[in-house]
Amino acid sequence: MRREGSFFSNLDWLTVFIYLILLILGWFNIYASVYDPVQDLSILDMSIDSGKQLIWIGTSAILIILVLLLDFRIYESVAPLLYGVFILLLIAVVIVGKETNGAKAWFQFGAFRFQPSELAKFATALLLARYVSTNNVKLTNFKNQMVTFTIMLFPVALIMLQPDLGSALIFFSFFIPIFREGLPSIYLTTVLSIVIIGTLTIVTSIETIAIILGSIGLLWILITSKSLKNILLTLLIVGASIGFASGFNYAFNNVLPTYQRDRIMIIFYPNALDEQGAGYNLNQSKIAIGSGGFSGKGFLDGTQTKFDFVPAQSTDFIFSTLAEEHGWLGCALIIALFVALMMRIVFIAERQKSQFARVYGYSIAGIIFFHFTINIAMTIGLFPVVGIPLPFFSYGGSSLWSFTIMLFVLLKIDMHRTQVLMRG
Repeated sequence: MRREGSFFSNLDWLTVFIYLILLILGWFNIYASVYDPVQDLSILDMSIDSGKQLIWIGTSAILIILVLLLDFRIYESVAPLLYGVFILLLIAVVIVGKETNGAKAWFQFGAFRFQPSELAKFATALLLARYVSTNNVKLTNFKNQMVTFTIMLFPVALIMLQPDLGSALIFFSFFIPIFREGLPSIYLTTVLSIVIIGTLTIVTSIETIAIILGSIGLLWILITSKSLKNILLTLLIVGASIGFASGFNYAFNNVLPTYQRDRIMIIFYPNALDEQGAGYNLNQSKIAIGSGGFSGKGFLDGTQTKFDFVPAQSTDFIFSTLAEEHGWLGCALIIALFVALMMRIVFIAERQKSQFARVYGYSIAGIIFFHFTINIAMTIGLFPVVGIPLPFFSYGGSSLWSFTIMLFVLLKIDMHRTQVLMRG
């Protein structure tokens, strides 16, 4: 084995290589998304997003060096403090943050903007890993479950005050590591049931849902025990489900902002697409993706991209640039790279000797998986448009810093996987 003390001992270079490839390809796609054939500016021009992104890439390199220089034990030690700092920042941004597109999610310092919810994911991953790995914490214990859920979901409540639904959704990715560590499957069943009932509420009436749930409950009683306890429990679950459906229906139609409701309805009723209103972004994105065909139109030759038909194309809809200019082949390559990165992170997590490192590794894999899946799904019309960046591809410093720090903290811990993490 290589000597533990050297700076790059045991660094997982395959993961670093995948990271660099995604970073470079993302940078070129940002340039393609803002390229104007009339101005024909260089990719390095600081007046466009690709030039600005180069600054974030450079600062990310500095962050990587700092992360690798610090003692690997510090990340577990500072987890509570870091979590507390970002909780305070999430509160502060609601009060003094700059409002953009109806959400107070950013601090503005001149030309510099910072989104605390991005790095709050990192802080939450660290604290969650620290708590779950604490002696005597068992995820089969109700008290421990409640503390775990509080760590995961308290930032969600604060982010929804901004409101920023996209960033809030990412925190549900933390269910992945805690299921890996033994959270009872009843919670997974409950979450899936909520999603299914909520979806049915959107596409059908409460009366129809009541009939469906009632029929399922009756069938369950007939094929299982007909004891009074089982009948009462089944009736309670069916009644609670119908009550949830009614509450969800009211909130969806009377509480949820109209623009968010329209974005959801478009997914289920694409033929009713308002091509100049709520459905404009999605419609233009689908046109760009479809026009790319098998091999694409070529770098900088995408017509939907060059003529700014797709809004937010360097951020939320960056995938449409990739699809238009590089087609199915380009998309398949990028998807393969993301899958390879996530598989590598899971592999790294599984080879750790400490539970803290393993939980943290699965947290990072879950965060990237949610970003990757939701971003691509929303650009092709399989998920509502909620403003979630594609890791390493979407323009933005907060996002790039967050993914870089999260990934290289894992690699730093992995470099010392043969050593025992001591609680600081």
